[in-house]
Amino acid sequence: MMNISPPEDWHWIGDWLGRRTGLTPKLEALLDSRTNRRYTYDELNQRGNQLANLLSNKYNIRKGDRVAFLMNNRVECIDAFAACGKLGAILVPLNARLTPVEHQEYINNTSPKVLIYENTFDETILAFRKQTPSLINFLAIEETSLSSTTSYYKSIKTQPTTPPPRPTLRFEDPFLILPTGGTTGLPKGAVLSHRHVFWNSVNTIVCWGINPTDVCPIIFPLFHTGGWNVLLVSLLHVGARMILWQNFDPIDVLRRIEEESCTIVIGVPTMYHMMINTPEFAKTDFSSVRFWLSGGAPCPVSIMESFWKRGQEFAMGYGLTEVGPNNFYMPPGTSKQKPTAIGLPFFHNEVRIINDELEDVPQGEVGELLLRGPHAFSGYWNNPQATQDVIEPDGWIHTGDLARQDEDGFFFIAGRKKDLFISGGENVFPIEIERVLDEHPAVDQAAVVGVPDEKWGEVGCAFIMRKQGMQVSETELFAFMRSKLARYKVPKHLVFTDAFPKTSAGKIAKRVLEKQASALSKTTPNSEAR
Repeated sequence: MMNISPPEDWHWIGDWLGRRTGLTPKLEALLDSRTNRRYTYDELNQRGNQLANLLSNKYNIRKGDRVAFLMNNRVECIDAFAACGKLGAILVPLNARLTPVEHQEYINNTSPKVLIYENTFDETILAFRKQTPSLINFLAIEETSLSSTTSYYKSIKTQPTTPPPRPTLRFEDPFLILPTGGTTGLPKGAVLSHRHVFWNSVNTIVCWGINPTDVCPIIFPLFHTGGWNVLLVSLLHVGARMILWQNFDPIDVLRRIEEESCTIVIGVPTMYHMMINTPEFAKTDFSSVRFWLSGGAPCPVSIMESFWKRGQEFAMGYGLTEVGPNNFYMPPGTSKQKPTAIGLPFFHNEVRIINDELEDVPQGEVGELLLRGPHAFSGYWNNPQATQDVIEPDGWIHTGDLARQDEDGFFFIAGRKKDLFISGGENVFPIEIERVLDEHPAVDQAAVVGVPDEKWGEVGCAFIMRKQGMQVSETELFAFMRSKLARYKVPKHLVFTDAFPKTSAGKIAKRVLEKQASALSKTTPNSEAR
């Protein structure tokens, strides 16, 4: 029999806009909410070609070279994505929320040859550029007074709109280096190959039923896997329409959902929380929306209920930069019966739940979630030890999350493995306590961390943000938790707060809370705990 192996001259690999333009050049692809300008697929592709030609002709960017950008969401991010795909270069989005020192370390690790940046980051660049000697080429979107900096648009308009010469690309060649959504320390650079991006898109289209008539707001930052891989690339794949936000504004997002007849909305719980707390939420027409998805962190059931009351399909998903990030599917109508479930495994992936001995646990028991499939990452850039720690020799990837599977095959997240604490010999999962606290009518948001305790080894410390205009005492909350939780699970300490520290991905920064809890000389003790 003939051995059919992938050829080395698959010219479509990486050229997402070029291939889509060949099919639907005049379809509207993007509305940039910052400028209110609309772009067809052909227009986006021509922009990508011009940038690719500039990078190739002026900066000698070739396959494997890194190109970084430091921008909030804007159409130039998509230009960079398209250009790198056409050249076989590796796109390195920089987290716009990091400090100059953090940027310096990340840039020195990834060694990009060019940085495309938004001028609001002039001061940031001035602070780190002398400490990043390998980075000598800077492209500023607007005019700038910074020395050794080239104007993006003055340069790009001189370049042809025809495609640049195509390199030989394989599926395993790196396409993106994305910062992980870590809650502490410098983010690691997760290497996403062309294989990863392609198969995540296929998985998403097949399982969520993405189609060319869909319209979706892109509200995740494009330095995050959620920005590219949760839906943007899948929408490009099928020729659907996107609305791009530079900065999330709940009122503007709600307005656009109605005006543009959005069909799919994906966000993190914090974003939905902000939407619900606007007067516009009750007035917005959601009749065009097929479903809403929440990811990035566990979504309180109270948020889901706000959408269910409007007759909306709302479910929680699960993913991580290293795998997917799309991995599970909730069939329509099942979320109300299993509101804390993340769903059933996607078509093209495998799932295991294991104990500390790497053995599969019985169905219903909690263990670490492992994932495997063609949408898995290739490792961490310049960090073989971290790669080895996460990827097993047979391809299974440790998520660091604890999970269980119910009798119907649905998966549930029980919390982060490192968030689990042991109190008096009993495992305590903070997410379970947080879900109980979310049920209290006066609680807006809750987060629980473990803190050292002389008697029990570790106990819980609950941070509580109350709903505006509502009051609840520590005594009331302790009594509420005792009515729903075993005594050893009830936190010993409780702290009221006006706001939570957040990671760049919008998650509650629990490592920061742990430090705050440990630094507290005395918090309100629960004398009846245990």
